[in-house]
Amino acid sequence: MVEASQFTHLPKIKTQRIAVKLNKTAQGLVKQGHPWVFSDSIVKESHSPKSGDLAIIYDNHTNKLIALGLYDIDSPIKIKVLHNGSPATINSSFFESKIHTAYAKRLDLLETNTNAYRLLFGENDNMPSFIADVYANVLVIKLYSEMWLPYLSDILPHLINTTQVKTVVLRLSRKLDQLLTAKGLSDGSILYGNLENEEVHFFEHGINFKANVIKGHKTGYFLDHRYNRKRVGELSKGKSVLDVFSYAGGFSVHALAKGAKDVTSLDISAQALAVAKENATLNDHKGTHHIIEGDAFEKLQQLIQKNRKFDVVVIDPPSFAKKATDVEKALKKYAQLAKMGVQLVSKNGILVLASCSSRVEAQDFYAMAEKALKQQSVTYKVIDRTAHDDDHPIAFAEGAYLKTIYFKISQ
Repeated sequence: MVEASQFTHLPKIKTQRIAVKLNKTAQGLVKQGHPWVFSDSIVKESHSPKSGDLAIIYDNHTNKLIALGLYDIDSPIKIKVLHNGSPATINSSFFESKIHTAYAKRLDLLETNTNAYRLLFGENDNMPSFIADVYANVLVIKLYSEMWLPYLSDILPHLINTTQVKTVVLRLSRKLDQLLTAKGLSDGSILYGNLENEEVHFFEHGINFKANVIKGHKTGYFLDHRYNRKRVGELSKGKSVLDVFSYAGGFSVHALAKGAKDVTSLDISAQALAVAKENATLNDHKGTHHIIEGDAFEKLQQLIQKNRKFDVVVIDPPSFAKKATDVEKALKKYAQLAKMGVQLVSKNGILVLASCSSRVEAQDFYAMAEKALKQQSVTYKVIDRTAHDDDHPIAFAEGAYLKTIYFKISQ
């Protein structure tokens, strides 16, 4: 049993309690369970706060406690809510309960020959700005806020004891990495155990992969698309497949492992494509794996000019909308990809379009995709619309970001 006393090497940071009152609109949202309090919503604070301090939010009229949260001074979301309603003590037992509740939600997934999963999904598991992903016996924590530093020694033992991992890796957002270097922590720090190889082997639905938990994007892999990768694999038997923005080859590998005759992985990153090739070799397959390195928009246009066709085309780009003003431009980029993608689909083939832009709402994305296909004068049928996999539960509207639509094209 791992204890908090084993983490004396972590920074010791003193916190204080701050009594807080909000404006009417923000108070109403917090009472409804929304996890964010923006700086301009705060009308009264008992002390000057710092990151990690505990915000005790009181009702303006009754003075009853309505929520508890942590201060994040470096964010426009100044308070991130941990708990709503009745009073609670924010201590080791509090975090233990949160982790056990989150783990219970993932049990069905862990019975599907899968040993990589997201245990804590930030606000959606009442742990805002805190991500915890498990890859076999390695736990990767990704922090997006300094506010969690005072509580890590209380949280880590419960994460380890619940998951039975042997190693814990700390990943940090770029901004936080710069802030914490002076405190002896950096992106890729090992908080517990030893890491023999930064490339960790894991499997999802029986398909083998490796994730670089030190240098890979986010925590090393994108777990949210697990269901969609499985679905694409099932659709790919005996087919030719184009996987655009393939990264580490998630869709490509599932397709090959499930009997695709040939798969083409397209990505701008040579390093990502090398990982995709290696992941493919971890699984028995008879299909041919092709690699195209370069800008997706340029390479898709070249494939169209060559009159190439594929039975299954998957287009899963990075986020195009980092802020609200980017949404219109993002939708135009998605439409452009949809129009190019459908030109590459064989008759009776499948086009899969995805978006991970949280600011692009699902209904707008789906409407854009159908409009783009209509403008190409193709006959199509929507065969599915999906969101995050089960280990990415959604607890508030802004927590939903992933949306995917499947078309069958009969030209």
